[in-house]
Amino acid sequence: MQPFISAHPPRLRGFSYTDGEELEQGEAIMALLEVENVSKSFGGLIAVNCVSLTFNQGEILGLIGPNGAGKSTLFNLISGVEKPNGGRIRFDGRDITGTAPDEICRYGIARTFQLVRPFSQLSPLENVMVGRVFGSAPALSMGQARLESEKILSLAGLASKRVKTAGMLGLVDRKRLEIARALATRPKLLLLDEMMAGLNLTEINAAIALIKRIRDSGISLIVVEHVMKVILNISDRVIVLKTGEKIADGSPREVASNPLVIEAYLGKGNVC
Repeated sequence: MQPFISAHPPRLRGFSYTDGEELEQGEAIMALLEVENVSKSFGGLIAVNCVSLTFNQGEILGLIGPNGAGKSTLFNLISGVEKPNGGRIRFDGRDITGTAPDEICRYGIARTFQLVRPFSQLSPLENVMVGRVFGSAPALSMGQARLESEKILSLAGLASKRVKTAGMLGLVDRKRLEIARALATRPKLLLLDEMMAGLNLTEINAAIALIKRIRDSGISLIVVEHVMKVILNISDRVIVLKTGEKIADGSPREVASNPLVIEAYLGKGNVC
């Protein structure tokens, strides 16, 4: 079976995802995203309850928790899909609380969705070109958009399937396309929502390599994932949610041994 992402993707010469410069020695790392006491309720259901977090530029942050913990809702609040009932969200020094999703995308936040829904009647190339003509740094011409979109498709392992309509792609290829479309907007922060679901071990390992490559290109990532191998392998830091509240924040090793986290996943009777 073809890997999820090419094991040795091409270097995108002449195209960089971000225009950031490398930090000088001793220079402070800037907080890219700040979430302060954010809450979201749906009727009487509290989905996110006073969650705060600080996310630094250059990090890969793992966001985990049992089903219904509020992970995707928090993504929706950050990306503007939902508006919070309380709290503030700041990105790159700008207050984006309640801002529309298209404007947040132009500020430099892109995301994927658990249920991938490409423009089914367009080709994969045309799907990616949509991201290049909008987003945070739109291409100056359709020729530029096409050239850069072809490079992104090659990175995602879809170079041989550019002429097919996206509706004809299988699940794995639709997930590849979802990441490619997000990358096409040239984000500073990429939110990945359960992109490993349905992948086999070979595809997961290749996807881990892609995530690390994306971070090395200058993009920061927050990853929601149930595959713990992925979270422990790629994350600099892990935050755990349970019933809408943050219960842990630390290194992968610290979080994996935290009794509150073990209880959240396995139940109180399994905590020694």
